[in-house]
Amino acid sequence: MSEDADPESKTEDPSSKRLADAAKQGNIAKSQEISHLFVFMAAALLLWLMGDLMSRRVIGSTLVFFEQPHRIPIDASHLTRLAVDMMLDLGLVVSPVLGVFIVFSLAASIIQNPPMFTPEKIKPDIAKLSPIAGLKRIFSVQGAVEFVKNLIKVCIIGAILFAILVPELDKLEALIELDLSVILPFCITIVLKLLGSLIGIMAVVSVADYLYQRYNFMKQLRMTKQEVKDEHKETEGDPVVKARLRQLRMQRVRKRMMAAVPEASVVITNPTHYAVALKYESGQSEAPIVVAKGVDVLARRIREIATEHKVPIVENPPLARALYKVELDQPIPIDHYRAVAEVISYIMRLKDGHDARYEPKVETVE
Repeated sequence: MSEDADPESKTEDPSSKRLADAAKQGNIAKSQEISHLFVFMAAALLLWLMGDLMSRRVIGSTLVFFEQPHRIPIDASHLTRLAVDMMLDLGLVVSPVLGVFIVFSLAASIIQNPPMFTPEKIKPDIAKLSPIAGLKRIFSVQGAVEFVKNLIKVCIIGAILFAILVPELDKLEALIELDLSVILPFCITIVLKLLGSLIGIMAVVSVADYLYQRYNFMKQLRMTKQEVKDEHKETEGDPVVKARLRQLRMQRVRKRMMAAVPEASVVITNPTHYAVALKYESGQSEAPIVVAKGVDVLARRIREIATEHKVPIVENPPLARALYKVELDQPIPIDHYRAVAEVISYIMRLKDGHDARYEPKVETVE
């Protein structure tokens, strides 16, 4: 596949194989905005469910520093124990937060694409260290879109922050004189308002960005008509080669059938359109076996070989048409045992020198 082909010549949608190959290399349609949206949702959920608990833990861990700093021992052993206790308390607060963020980040990735392991992404690529390649990515159309998108996001967040904080300016000024137990709940309330507004806007932005990323991804993977033909040849095989192989198989089957006709017990004909050669050896097979069959030209050739080698030829159009459906080297179906038995019985009487006459039964229809 030519990556340098003229973009205007890439008019065909990417095939499933091309999409699968791109996924194996870690090249998938993915919107970072959806990841950001889920992070905001995780933060809002944590603050809403655990805000009070986390604020109480933080206050409990830091209260001694604000209210009774003079009672804190300053020797190394006490300071070490105090630091460890603080880290444990903060760890209990932070660990569920990190867990929720990880779960939401994974969910943001899974809803866009199924999880997969792509070792191609972790292989070192010297081309990625090229300054020229980096500048091309920065000043590309994709880079411009990302810059404009991030600028719009900053403006929106700034506007939301301004709209939320301006009405609260008086309260913010008074926080300096208030206790930590009042400051933290107030801050959590402000942050929840901010996150709620951001989530609503980011939901719209995320959907729009994902649709754009998907469109851009499919556009980059478009194929030329020649690439589609080449891929079809690669996956399905060259039609010319397949036709030649099919022809060779038919020639081998035909040669094998013609070699089997002289050994046949009888040839049942249509009389001109169908010919089916049967072989039956008493005691060696339970039922006659189809060793050759053909229509029109091939049927005529079977009759000619049968005549040359004095193989009996019996006309029974319904039976010939029915037996033609049987696969080569397979015994005849049980439904045709009686009709074929009459044919073989007729042939055996002829071999014994009896003046026999064969009249096909009407009931031997397919």
